[in-house]
Amino acid sequence: MSELNLEPIDSARSDRPLRIGLLSYRGNPHCGGQGVYVRHLSHALGQLGHTVEVISGPPYPHLDNGARLHRLPSLDLYNPQDLFRTPTLRELCNPINMLEWVGISTMGFSEPLTFGLRAYRMLKSCDRFDILHDNQCLSYGIWALARRIPTLATIHHPITVDRDMAIRAEKRLWKKAKHIRWYSFIGMQKRVARTLNRIITVSAQARDDISREFRIPPERFSVVPNGIDTTLFHPLPGLAREPFRLIVTNSADIALKGLHVLLRAMATLVPGCPGLHLVVVGMPKEKSPIFSLIRELGLGEKVQFTGRIDQDAFVRHYARAWAAVVPSLYEGFGLPAGEAMACAVPVISTTGGALPEVVGDAGLLVPPGDHLALAKAIALICDHPHLARTLGRAGYERVMANFTWQAAARQTVCAYRTSIDDYRRFSLS
Repeated sequence: MSELNLEPIDSARSDRPLRIGLLSYRGNPHCGGQGVYVRHLSHALGQLGHTVEVISGPPYPHLDNGARLHRLPSLDLYNPQDLFRTPTLRELCNPINMLEWVGISTMGFSEPLTFGLRAYRMLKSCDRFDILHDNQCLSYGIWALARRIPTLATIHHPITVDRDMAIRAEKRLWKKAKHIRWYSFIGMQKRVARTLNRIITVSAQARDDISREFRIPPERFSVVPNGIDTTLFHPLPGLAREPFRLIVTNSADIALKGLHVLLRAMATLVPGCPGLHLVVVGMPKEKSPIFSLIRELGLGEKVQFTGRIDQDAFVRHYARAWAAVVPSLYEGFGLPAGEAMACAVPVISTTGGALPEVVGDAGLLVPPGDHLALAKAIALICDHPHLARTLGRAGYERVMANFTWQAAARQTVCAYRTSIDDYRRFSLS
């Protein structure tokens, strides 16, 4: 772990470049949105002339953009190369390590709590930063840092939605109890979020839902839509789109992402459209109920899982797709929709959460959880190539006009300066 320079800085000028500490309890560049958010926001902030240092727990983000990365080690018990390993006695002599191990051993998720405590120990005497930006850790350690340094947090969407849908999706009582235990960190996050003077979130829908679920006044939020990496996600004119080829990039193992709804829509359509097939980017867990559902619906030859693929292969899959489907029951923003639109792929999306804010009139929208409505939209776009091309162009133009990381960075800096001003007023009162 690199050492922090404790040299104090003068932050009196409101227009001068900021020194930003961006904290993320994990930054996986291949799974989930945290690593994507940290990588691209830090890069765009640097392009605006600000200095960004990322403090992250494992798995660490890939930063090839000039931002400095401080690796904050943990027990890393979710590392797929050594999953749920038994820590050594020497490791467990550290009380934060012990807290992490006990939490995970009892089916909880203690990473946010323990990352925040480690971050506090690292930063409590640091005068290097004008602002700390917490990426949805919301640990008690972040609360303690916010009393010393101007601090705000990004909450991408209310995690209570994930918890409630996961519990409803389980039929067995012991599995419901397991989800309740795993999501027990939410109580801490609610308490910490209410102490911060500024919260960034990614859509108006997410703001309203978080405000209600976390009991935070709406005026304390700054809505800053995510950007789309248009250097990666863009049209590939040399590849022809394949009729009746659908693509979905949402997780297969999370009920909230709605793959089960899409599969039922597919089963409705296949008898009348035998050429229809679905590419799922990724791979479900070994005992995922998705496999059972595919067998039950007789879709074995119609569904292809790619497994983990590199970014170039990902974009080629988009280029060959006739349409992208986003069947989520809820999204705080909807990166899969935005990435498909950036590739000029026509999008069929639900209205779950903030997806209408991303898709707008550049795609087809259906109610979440309604497989018959989803089937009708898929049939419409498959049967009308001109409509597919029109929506693809409209989606690309919408992304380029509204969802760039440069725009996100500028709006984020405005939230930083508001937070710094609020902190000063609070300190003087």
